[in-house]
Amino acid sequence: MNDPFSAIDRAWMERALELAARAEAAGEVPVGAVVADDNGLLGEGWNRNIGLYDPTAHAEILALREAGRRVGNYRLPGCTLFVTLEPCAMCVSAAIHARLARVVFGAPDPKTGALGGAYSLPAIHSHNHELQFDGGLLADRAGEQLRAFFRARRMGA
Repeated sequence: MNDPFSAIDRAWMERALELAARAEAAGEVPVGAVVADDNGLLGEGWNRNIGLYDPTAHAEILALREAGRRVGNYRLPGCTLFVTLEPCAMCVSAAIHARLARVVFGAPDPKTGALGGAYSLPAIHSHNHELQFDGGLLADRAGEQLRAFFRARRMGA
């Protein structure tokens, strides 16, 4: 089987996992995200919905906002979004509107994932941008981070 992930992909996902730990430390669902291009890091974020009182403060959105500010454009062609959990519809839509080249995610999300988990937004061909995506990078680690978080919450920790 062909591995679609490079050593650089793995390094960016490692950074996203570190950011997810920041979210967890703040009591947020542990999801982290990084936007990078061939020249390096452009933006990063971790879930901050609770702390910012903002339903749109997903890790992906915060990373995209930072990347847009850094490059001075809302369009981010040639960039890749690395995120520890399969993005939801809001985040996939933002990636499409930003004209990202690719999204790489860790753990699949069968409940709300919009890159094949619950449904696939890129499969709707009315978009004027084709988003490439690959899932499963460090999925075991990303999935365990999420499972442990929710286990602790159920136990009242």
